[in-house]
Amino acid sequence: MTTIIDYGIGNLRSLAKAFAAAGVAVERTADPERIAEAERLVLPGVGAFGACADALASHGLTDLVRQRAEAGVPLLGVCVGMQLLFEASEERPGADGRAHDGLGLLPGRIVRFAPGLAADGQRLKVPHMGWNQLRTVHPHPILEGADGDWVYFVHSYHAAPSADGDRLATVDYGGDVPAVTGRDNVVGVQFHPEKSARAGLAMLRRFADWTPASDG
Repeated sequence: MTTIIDYGIGNLRSLAKAFAAAGVAVERTADPERIAEAERLVLPGVGAFGACADALASHGLTDLVRQRAEAGVPLLGVCVGMQLLFEASEERPGADGRAHDGLGLLPGRIVRFAPGLAADGQRLKVPHMGWNQLRTVHPHPILEGADGDWVYFVHSYHAAPSADGDRLATVDYGGDVPAVTGRDNVVGVQFHPEKSARAGLAMLRRFADWTPASDG
């Protein structure tokens, strides 16, 4: 069973329907006992990093999610849920000027798109919104057959992983932008799989079938 963490933020219904369309049984819960027993976890998120981080904390789930990931449970972060896997974000820092803390499961930070030009000379629009093409950087089971797939994005901030090996796939948006990140049993997608048609459903299916220990 795949468990979607319901902490009050995220496209929960759409994501659950997408998993169902991919043939994956899911449950949505905020119950710590159910999350502690889950075989694999999905952390959704939309909107602002700080609001998502605060909501996860207000439900008393921050430490539990971190502990389950550290115990080896497969964890998929989606959109802002992927951003929460990192150490911190510069989005809307608190009154003391510090960035919001993430789960710290992946080393690195979340940063805003820098102003710039696309390859065709047009000024980049922020947020990055619409379809873009995945380019696999480091092979991973959830990316099997995904190189060249078109997936759907809506985001103004992106991951800046500290380790190059955690950049599993990128898209071109004024430079290489991490679209899929991860290490060990933790993986995240910046795009919306539930809005990415067959490519998104296929990736959800591959996550459900993934056994991290078999990666070697």
